[in-house]
Amino acid sequence: MIIGVPKEIKVHEYRVGATPEMVRMLVGHRHHVIVETKAGASIGFSDEDYEKAGARIVNSAVEVYKSEMILKVKEPQESEFSLMHEGQLLFCFFHLAPDPIQTKHLIDKKVIAIAYETVTDKNGRLPLLRPMSEIAGRISIQVGATYLQLNHGGKGILLGGVPGVPPARVVVIGGGLAGTEAARMAMGLGANVIILDRDLDRLRELDLLFGPQLSTVYSTSSSIEEAVVHADLVIGSVLLPGKTAPKLVTKEMIKKMSPGSVVIDIAIDQGGCFETSRPTTHTNPIYVVDEVIHYCVTNMPGACARTSTLALTHATMNYVLALANKGFVKALREDRGLKEGLNLFKGHVTNESVAHDLGYPCMSTDFALAHFEET
Repeated sequence: MIIGVPKEIKVHEYRVGATPEMVRMLVGHRHHVIVETKAGASIGFSDEDYEKAGARIVNSAVEVYKSEMILKVKEPQESEFSLMHEGQLLFCFFHLAPDPIQTKHLIDKKVIAIAYETVTDKNGRLPLLRPMSEIAGRISIQVGATYLQLNHGGKGILLGGVPGVPPARVVVIGGGLAGTEAARMAMGLGANVIILDRDLDRLRELDLLFGPQLSTVYSTSSSIEEAVVHADLVIGSVLLPGKTAPKLVTKEMIKKMSPGSVVIDIAIDQGGCFETSRPTTHTNPIYVVDEVIHYCVTNMPGACARTSTLALTHATMNYVLALANKGFVKALREDRGLKEGLNLFKGHVTNESVAHDLGYPCMSTDFALAHFEET
């Protein structure tokens, strides 16, 4: 198979879809890998590194997009849609449910889109989203601690306090991977942390994991409001796989927060879980609503791009190899979790959550695979 690795062009996105290590593995299985020049240069992977691994370096995305399969990190950008061709396999993060424009373009191009964020493992977990959620959760606390500083517009609070002065109050909404890592980091810095979730079993797990250092609260609109209005830092980490995130923090709650407080929306890729959220970039990461600082960067792990790339490609490597060795149909037929990743198939939506949120009919994955074999 011919596999293309383009340079990411989203604002301040320095991750790359394949490392030289992955290229070496694919070439060892007799696949051809085309890498756009400088695709990994910002994080220490030179063109020479890729060439030594067996890749062919090309000077433009146009050449890369002639490939049968494209390995990316973030969703395709506007200038990339015209480069795609019918039946091309794209393997990356898409987050389609809150993005009707991207979805329409990809449907029109009749590509085959397998989304990292909806691939599942045998336990129903999200193995390709997991490393990015862990990193985003940890980054959120670093960012929150910075923006709480007065010189960054915050209220001038040190996250962990000092002897004789209480620590910051951190509220984490959502006890999944990102929320757990955010709580872990915040507690590690000495903050007073509350985590809210609607899954009582998960709250019990967190209670056993962290003990009395972490306060666990069952999530309702009332308990969210009570926690948020008294918080210094709020982390939104709600995830409904494939679906648009629910708006759990209202405008009225934000208004009641004290000036200089900070909210960070890790769920912004799926539309965000604050009513006041809107996507931002690493170039202009924050904005202020009712004197509350909002950080809603849609590619948070890109700030730690080398760590993120290594973590992501370690997770994707075996899936990429399966797709390349077995072909699209056989790989999905043999791996139910990988089949869950199929979001679009040649002009049709195949993910129920995406179809529901955007108003498209949903084609079953099994029907799509059968149709592919027939053609």
